[in-house]
Amino acid sequence: MHDVNILDEILPEAGAFYVMRYARSVDRGYIDFERLYAVRTFRVFTLCAAFFVVRTKENVLFQRRYSHAVDKSTGVRSDQTVVLTAMDSAKAYPDPLRRVSYHDAETDKRLTFLTNNFVLPALTIARIYKCRWQVELFFKWIKQHLRIKAFYGTSENAVKTQIWIAVSVYAVRTFRVLVAIFRKRLGLEASLYQILQILSVTLFEKVPVLRALQASDSQDDLSDDGKQLILFDF
Repeated sequence: MHDVNILDEILPEAGAFYVMRYARSVDRGYIDFERLYAVRTFRVFTLCAAFFVVRTKENVLFQRRYSHAVDKSTGVRSDQTVVLTAMDSAKAYPDPLRRVSYHDAETDKRLTFLTNNFVLPALTIARIYKCRWQVELFFKWIKQHLRIKAFYGTSENAVKTQIWIAVSVYAVRTFRVLVAIFRKRLGLEASLYQILQILSVTLFEKVPVLRALQASDSQDDLSDDGKQLILFDF
């Protein structure tokens, strides 16, 4: 599904912020002013007191109405109240918008945001979008590390169940790799299977790892044959 189509599925909640990711395609999917304003449907961001923060395109035509004072030491470069001037855009979104320009020192990039919130400080608007980066990094980690090619179900329970299963498999696989590295560096003679069995038994015991992995004298443990039951000798 194209990113912009998600806007048709959202039922905005009053007071909520919808921070939409930067689409890397040329059109930057979420800069759809008709969907943002949704004048022809009941899903209206502005009229239901919901807020959005999106990246803007360089070719968006607008007219500046006001410029607000900013503290450039925070990274904020401008805070403006603007209106769209292109005929189609102005018709789709006739209300004023807030345009915030921010320089990110970490990436040395200048980012420009559009929002319909005129109350919060400009720096807060930039930080709200930056918080979305952590969500993006989380999903990037999932794509890189978990073996999820497709979801068998799309309900919340189905998606969570499949992700947790994938996380569990990843954790087991990672643990086995760490144990293999551990065995090689310490020069242990026990097999990988034996080490895993020992660690599974002593996992919650406060015992030094090397002591737990010391080979026991199996002959001494089985020397008292008198106490052993012989199953096939009747």
